Amino acid sequence: MHKIDIKNYEIRTDMVIDLTEKDENFKGDTYDYEGVKVSWIELDDKNVIKKKPGVYLTLEFGDITDDDAKKKLADLFTLEFKKMLDKVGYKKNYKTMVIGLGNVKSTPDSLGPLVTDRIIVTNHFYEMKIDVDDKFSRVSAFYPGVTGTTGIETFDYINGVVEKVKPDMVILVDALASSSISRVNKSIQVSNAGIAPGSGIGNKRKEISKETLGIPVLAIGVPTVVDAVVIVADTINYMIKNYTYNKNFSKNKASKLINKPVNYLNKEVKVTEEDKRTLFGLVGTLSEVELKNLTYEVLTPIGYNLMVTPKEVDFIIERLSDVISYSINHSLHKI
Repeated sequence: MHKIDIKNYEIRTDMVIDLTEKDENFKGDTYDYEGVKVSWIELDDKNVIKKKPGVYLTLEFGDITDDDAKKKLADLFTLEFKKMLDKVGYKKNYKTMVIGLGNVKSTPDSLGPLVTDRIIVTNHFYEMKIDVDDKFSRVSAFYPGVTGTTGIETFDYINGVVEKVKPDMVILVDALASSSISRVNKSIQVSNAGIAPGSGIGNKRKEISKETLGIPVLAIGVPTVVDAVVIVADTINYMIKNYTYNKNFSKNKASKLINKPVNYLNKEVKVTEEDKRTLFGLVGTLSEVELKNLTYEVLTPIGYNLMVTPKEVDFIIERLSDVISYSINHSLHKI
């Protein structure tokens, strides 16, 4: 029997919640607000998931194509982001620099540049000794592009600008990767642990953090891509749950009155080992980690372990950039 070599596969995710949600050792502060799940998790330097120590805020939400849902998310994110600013000691008289990481020419990676384009910048007014209304803080913003197009290491670019402008705090905005289909374009993570650009897609660059820049750094990110491995493995699990649901549903006499598809993921479905074996045999008995590793072994040698993004990503990225820029503007300025 073939033995699955799990050491070859590392789940590519920037989302701490992906790695902690099923572990009882990572119980943080969590609450739901009108369909939005808010989670606060603090990691120490001994955490077993090997993520950088720090405070991690995650908002998980549903469809924001509706204007009311988008506004509700923006208001809630503003409230939570202000709490994160308090944790890093932000003051109104701080000189803040907002930096958008990513490639503006690649839609899934364009979140950072799109956000910086929407930031209310005021630093130039202060530089020119122009009177600025008290409600506005001193803010600058830019996006450095990516090393592949500039030929300059992203950290070096940012560090050079930081040394020249001398901000008191940096806010980074970047697109992330997730190991959960349900979180792609439907979650926002904020951390005071900084960020390593490209780490979610296996192209890790030099870290941008308080340790490397010498000032507080907040990183805001949205997962916009997911591994094909994750999609395949999750689909197998969904098929098993769908099979179990339909098997139990067909036994219920009341089900004959329902003639439309039902979202079985919203139902309480207890999947048994027998259900797994019946539908997928040996594959069905694998654990979640083993299933993803098997899928990795199958897809990687033939070059099909792609990074995938939803087809409506261009529209969603625009709306997410509106939400994040709104929250940054309303947190730094009293508007």
